[in-house]
Amino acid sequence: MKIFIIGGGGREHAIAWRVSKDSCAPDIYCAPGNAGTATIATNLAIAADDLVQLREWALCNKPDLTIVGPEVPLCLGITDLLEAEGLRVFGPCCAAARLEGSKAFSKEIMLAAGVPTAKSLLFNDPGRAIAALDSFGLPVVIKADGLAAGKGVIIAATKAEAVEAIQAILVDSIFGEAGAEILIEEFLVGEEASILALVDGEHAVILPSSQDHKRVYNNDEGPNTGGMGAYTPAPVVTDALLPLIKTQIIMPVVCEMKKRGCPYKGVLYAGLMISADGIKVLEFNTRFGDPETEAILPRIAGDIIPALEACVDGTLRDDHIIVRDNAAVTVVMASGGYPGRYSKGLRITGIEDADALDECVVFHAGTRVEGGAVVTDGGRVLSVTASGEDLKQAVERAYQAVSKISFEGAHYRTDIAARAFNR
Repeated sequence: MKIFIIGGGGREHAIAWRVSKDSCAPDIYCAPGNAGTATIATNLAIAADDLVQLREWALCNKPDLTIVGPEVPLCLGITDLLEAEGLRVFGPCCAAARLEGSKAFSKEIMLAAGVPTAKSLLFNDPGRAIAALDSFGLPVVIKADGLAAGKGVIIAATKAEAVEAIQAILVDSIFGEAGAEILIEEFLVGEEASILALVDGEHAVILPSSQDHKRVYNNDEGPNTGGMGAYTPAPVVTDALLPLIKTQIIMPVVCEMKKRGCPYKGVLYAGLMISADGIKVLEFNTRFGDPETEAILPRIAGDIIPALEACVDGTLRDDHIIVRDNAAVTVVMASGGYPGRYSKGLRITGIEDADALDECVVFHAGTRVEGGAVVTDGGRVLSVTASGEDLKQAVERAYQAVSKISFEGAHYRTDIAARAFNR
């Protein structure tokens, strides 16, 4: 079996690693991949957003299944492009990917489907946006409508910060076209959690709950990043909440998308805020989360490819996914200076020593091979993952693995999963 994975980050390495363990022993190709995927797959020198080259390779090589990792090619329509050629793709069509590509569209779907979410208003005029601030209170959330690489959300603690954010996005265009419109949104209080569901257009299977760590520093301080770590399960998502999340959030959206003629197939990611007042949706993503994927996939037992194919075919069943009764933790090792400016090309040592530890695996995110050595090539460099009988054991193993790895300026949080222990 031939599997084509689009993307080159930690998420894509985790996907490649997981499908490589299936009993069919697939041949795996990654575009562009990284130094980690190179050890289990064939890397292709094709950018994840180069739809012309991706289509050309797929037409020539006829993969049995294409798995799309990042949001950009999904929103550009890679699924539609390949399906038009008779190829099977795990990932939503362009119309369905708007759930992530446009926060305004996502809000529209949630309101139509009766999904609980924060109050928000859409603006393209900075003056009107600033005038509306007083109706939201503080803190307030300012969001770029389009894709901004996970960095398009600004939480303003004061009105001055909110005004500055509005001007930066709408006037100074810090997010380019992604910031042509903004949402001003009420700030929700509670504890965040991530729920990923496999969807086949009509049915959904919920994957293990997880919690991401967005801020760059311990105690959730500093600027937002693409994610500094994750753990699963997330205790805030109780057994009693899981069926409610499926019936009140996931399935209403699946039904609304089908009703609009763009059935959702692939992974639907719900970012949730959970409080004593209930559950509200912060955002939807239309692909596997990163770094949640690196923590979740090691907990999936058995073969996973049949579940992904069932999403494509519309034949998904609950028994397609078997979850191990354990816990997993991912610690992201980032470049010094991330999410701001950082250096590349720094040599990394100790990856093999970390990988050799019990129940540990190092997923590459921003790496490449240079002169026979693995070097840094991005802001988030490695996703160090460990599994354990419980979260305590998983955390201990993850940080033991992290201690084996070094590169100049390496930065990581030392409090991943602390919220679970503090509950």
